[in-house]
Amino acid sequence: MSLPQPNLDDRRFQDLVDEAKRMVQQRCPEWSDHNVSDPGVTLIEAFAHMTDQLIYRLNRVPDKNHLAFLDLIGLTLYPPAAARTDVTFWLSAPQPETVLVREGTEVATHRTETEEAVVFSTAVDLAVVPVELAVLATQSAEPGAPAAERGPELAGGRGVPCFQPVPRPGDALLFGLSRPAPACVVALRLDFPVAGHGIDPEDPPLRWEAWTGEEWTRCEVDRDGSGGFNRPGDVLVQLPPGHTASVEARTRAGWLRCVVTDRVPGRRAYSATPELLAAEAFTVGGTAPALHAERLGEELLGVSEGVPGQVFRLDRAPVVEGGPPFVVETPGREGAWESWEVVPHFAESGERSRHVRLDRATGEVSFGPAVREPDGRLRQYGAVPAKGVPVRVRAYLAGGGRRGNVARRALSVLRSSIPYVARVENRRAASGGVDGEDVANARLRGALALRSRERAVTAEDYEYLARQAAPQVARVRCVDAGGGGVRVLLVPAAEDDGEGQLEFGQLFCPPALLAKVSGQLDERRMLGTRLVVEPPYYQGVTVVAELLAAPGLSRARVRRDALAALYRYLNPVTGGPDGRGWPFGRAVHSGEVYAVLQQVPGVDAVEGVLLFPADMETLRRLDQVERVPLDAGSLVFSYDHQIRVDGGR
Repeated sequence: MSLPQPNLDDRRFQDLVDEAKRMVQQRCPEWSDHNVSDPGVTLIEAFAHMTDQLIYRLNRVPDKNHLAFLDLIGLTLYPPAAARTDVTFWLSAPQPETVLVREGTEVATHRTETEEAVVFSTAVDLAVVPVELAVLATQSAEPGAPAAERGPELAGGRGVPCFQPVPRPGDALLFGLSRPAPACVVALRLDFPVAGHGIDPEDPPLRWEAWTGEEWTRCEVDRDGSGGFNRPGDVLVQLPPGHTASVEARTRAGWLRCVVTDRVPGRRAYSATPELLAAEAFTVGGTAPALHAERLGEELLGVSEGVPGQVFRLDRAPVVEGGPPFVVETPGREGAWESWEVVPHFAESGERSRHVRLDRATGEVSFGPAVREPDGRLRQYGAVPAKGVPVRVRAYLAGGGRRGNVARRALSVLRSSIPYVARVENRRAASGGVDGEDVANARLRGALALRSRERAVTAEDYEYLARQAAPQVARVRCVDAGGGGVRVLLVPAAEDDGEGQLEFGQLFCPPALLAKVSGQLDERRMLGTRLVVEPPYYQGVTVVAELLAAPGLSRARVRRDALAALYRYLNPVTGGPDGRGWPFGRAVHSGEVYAVLQQVPGVDAVEGVLLFPADMETLRRLDQVERVPLDAGSLVFSYDHQIRVDGGR
């Protein structure tokens, strides 16, 4: 098989001639004779023939040379981006002392016969601190009502009413912990009489919150064994990283509260207040952010030759952002190691600037070059290490790529033993992992870079520069914000569960990423232009359909395939007619859903389709419609599709 030939410029002889004639009509309209007998046309054809020969030779330039050409205009291949997720470390039993999980602790997926394990490293230190219940209080929904301590009643064996006799939205039951427990999983062991209070135990109208210094922040509930305060059981609450102490009911503690939520259609409310007989609190685990990379220790790059432009290569590449600072060191005069600053280029480096440049994709560390000026002088950009001194780097992270977008609970292997830690898991899927850039995409980016010149004027300029600042995002869209403003909408790369379904939390970019893109665009926008960088608005859509399966086919399989088809098609990242993500602002029509379901293998007929818009903030379905409209800056999100299948077997 022959090697593939590059096609850098697809213009041919006749294309060049036609383009030249069009330019003649624009620049020199008095030249009206364009026949082949005209001497001017003969010259055009002669130059087109020579240009065609140059393009032919250019199209045989290998990728390595093309990358060198791109480097002349300051473009290098984007390195892979690392997927991120939160990893929960579960204790074997509550401990009396703090359990410390160090930054860089590695967790991984199970290794199989065909695939290597996917390794993640924690990004921060995690302290799993022990807590106990110090005080209990209640607070009514009345405006300005203070929290009342109920600890003595609980200690006396009397039942404590959690809310008002008939609970109202805003009533709260407060738990004061002996100390703040940021990023920890706290278990509340609650004793309630087995009783029904008019609610659905699987969907209680309760919201858990913790105080984080300025506001009450919503907490995730890993498990509610009490069924919404209907029976004895444990409630596992994930406290936010900013959990801190505050004063409630005249007591300073690490406060956590459970609030009765507003009434939502379809969710049953309390008919009477539950009574708490006993309560205790203890820590069962903690959660730390992690990214798809392996932490590598100190590494010796080599020995300096004392000349400008030296290049050293790391043992492992690509180098992932978001870990410890990348630091290059050389020995100083007094024996201490001195660090060198990593800069994007050497244009502003002086002769004594201790600057280096890091290519994260290839792992190359380069020192400043020497350039001969027009007057003959040799100018040094950046200092040069002395001859014979060793060059080393501190710890760094290597990894990244799309392979790190693992499913939830896939990270279950703790690669190093930690005392009192029994198991580990990621409670949500990892997202944000993107493979490194290929040469074909770099060619397109080079043309855009020459056109935009690092200036944000058109919508395409904003989208290109946003992708350059954050190559890990899957989609970028620039829309008019009115009044001289623009909105740049970012959709992160997110992997589905294998059947097209995404978790809603995967579609929000980290604040650090939004700040990075906003900072890059702010430096390049036109004066007077207002800039907003944010995620798009996601319009939830629920499809309720009735299908008829072909004779002899399994109804369960047809239903599963139909659900997968809906989740894949109504997908903001990989859905839509072209499979590149649902188009921004494109409405959802019931007829389109009919067509998607009719193409599912095993579907004999589509008996009916109903469309319902859904509010993703309140997670409730609205009234049925024939068409779900979307604004220019909105995308669709599949929420809780329901399918009934008749026929088959």
